[in-house]
Amino acid sequence: MKDVRSFFALLLSFLITAPGGFAQTISDKPNVPAAPGTGWIASFTRPYRQAEIPPVNLANSGRLESLVRAGKIYLSLEDTIALALENNLDLEVSRYVPQMAESDYLRATAGGLLRGVPSTVAQGPASALSQAGISGVAAGAVAAATSAGAVGGTVITQTGTTIPNLDPSFFFSSSFGHLSRPQANTVTSGGLTAVDLTNDTWNSGYQQQFLSGTTLSAAFNNSYVKNNNPFNDLNPNTTSNVNVQITQHILQGWGLAVNNRNIRVAKNNVQISDLTFKLQVMTTVSAVVNLYWDLVSFNQDLRVKEKALDVAKRFYEDNQKQVRVGTLAPIEVTRAEANVAAAEQARVTSEAAVLQQEIILKTALSRNGIASPSLAGLRIVPTDTLHLPDKEVMEPTQELIERALRQRPDVDQGQINIDNAKIQLSGSRSALLPTLDVQGLFQNNALTGDRNAVPVPLTSTFKPNPNAYFTGGYGNALAQIFRRNFPDYTLTVNLTMVIRNRTAQADYIRDSLTVRQQELSQQQLINMVRQNVANAVTSIESARAAYVAAKQQRILEEETLDAENKKYALGASTPFLIVQTQRDLATAEGGEVAALATYSRARVQMELLTADIFDKYHIEIAEAKAAKVARQSKLPPQ
Repeated sequence: MKDVRSFFALLLSFLITAPGGFAQTISDKPNVPAAPGTGWIASFTRPYRQAEIPPVNLANSGRLESLVRAGKIYLSLEDTIALALENNLDLEVSRYVPQMAESDYLRATAGGLLRGVPSTVAQGPASALSQAGISGVAAGAVAAATSAGAVGGTVITQTGTTIPNLDPSFFFSSSFGHLSRPQANTVTSGGLTAVDLTNDTWNSGYQQQFLSGTTLSAAFNNSYVKNNNPFNDLNPNTTSNVNVQITQHILQGWGLAVNNRNIRVAKNNVQISDLTFKLQVMTTVSAVVNLYWDLVSFNQDLRVKEKALDVAKRFYEDNQKQVRVGTLAPIEVTRAEANVAAAEQARVTSEAAVLQQEIILKTALSRNGIASPSLAGLRIVPTDTLHLPDKEVMEPTQELIERALRQRPDVDQGQINIDNAKIQLSGSRSALLPTLDVQGLFQNNALTGDRNAVPVPLTSTFKPNPNAYFTGGYGNALAQIFRRNFPDYTLTVNLTMVIRNRTAQADYIRDSLTVRQQELSQQQLINMVRQNVANAVTSIESARAAYVAAKQQRILEEETLDAENKKYALGASTPFLIVQTQRDLATAEGGEVAALATYSRARVQMELLTADIFDKYHIEIAEAKAAKVARQSKLPPQ
């Protein structure tokens, strides 16, 4: 017994002097808001006061106003991206995800269950393509740029052994009572018809659990009793004790790897939240780049439609002149007028697409959309032009695939999810074991009081004769405790074995299958990345070829119209053929614009699929998190 007492005394001393090392093995401190205040009082009360969470910011950055000149917003692609990083609400919503992950990490360091990290990525605003009516351009032309928007932090349902509560707790309780009990037998009560008892207690204690599977509790208990019983040697008397209890899991719940699994998962989820934000930046930037180039193409298409309308009007006026001089039948004026109406309809549709696209773009680049009357009435003037590079620089497909697998945030997220699933599996594996706990209890007891002054009955020979060792005040009780005059030692071993153990078996099987699913999902994602990158290469090549063909068709249609006009002037052609050729040229010009826009979207899609957006547009993730881009705007002259 002496050896056992020495061992537990040594273990207790070690746990008391170094509790922090067992409480948390991952030293990174969660970066979370805290309650305000300085000084030791504020520091002491901070855990019990609410943290200050700033309200949402709906004010736009000053960049937007700086781009206004003469009632118009002169917008470059670089400024478009900067405004999206500073004002886009999808990004602002996503900025809260890392903070949520940090709060979950804080919860895990206390032994709490994980609440999960949001991983949804908003796909960004869609272009006004479906309303545009531009030949060769449809909403379906904008392909989904990523197949893994839903990949992110795993929402955890706790299985396996219980996670220790790592936040120590202190308790204090006190009670003051007076009891009166009538007695049915006055012989045994010393002639008392009622026993009056005053009982006051005050108890305090401390409890702490550790990642090693150890539970430490210490308590200091006191009880003061005063009654009218004449047969007590001490009255009033105080009993006190100090006890320390240590419980250690030996099988189930043993070890740091099992008990800190939520901390490791929460720390991984902080990385997942950062990757989610990075993926949101990529998605949002690619969306606004497409919006910008679509606006450029819509403006080009509008100019094409206006040009076609001018040509149709001139032809109509020429036909009117010929009808007046009698060289042309009146029906041809009607046909030319119908051609003007069709051209006007096409122009109105194209102009509506421009206006709609400007509204969509202004909403994407501001925090309050078009709520501001000054912003709602401004027109956007794109300052960059859309063109096809003279030479297509395309890396080998395999190199593009490898870069995508290396840079894509969703690929990294998938791997972290596999690690999280394996970490959680350790808890289910530990739950398979029987419960074997060793518990040591150490308690020092004390008793002190005054000689009983209650008079005894005359018929009784009892005389209070307390031992002098127990008489005295409260200091005498404390002295007995510290001298360890009346120690208790208890060593308990508890073994619990669940017969058949089916719940633990089912949890382990389910969690193991989850790991396998995660591994297959990761491979599925990798396969999808390879497929999408290869398809994107094909899309770029086909879009370039389509643009070259559309450009050549437009040139041929211009030559055809010129030749038809010359023939018409010589009387060798008909107004019907002229109208038909004009429509063919307008269609060819619109097709050229649409083909160039399709090529632009194919390039943006490749940049998104390979995660080259950050390098392509010089985006710093720190600036995106801060919603403040350092580079200056490309301001037009006043």
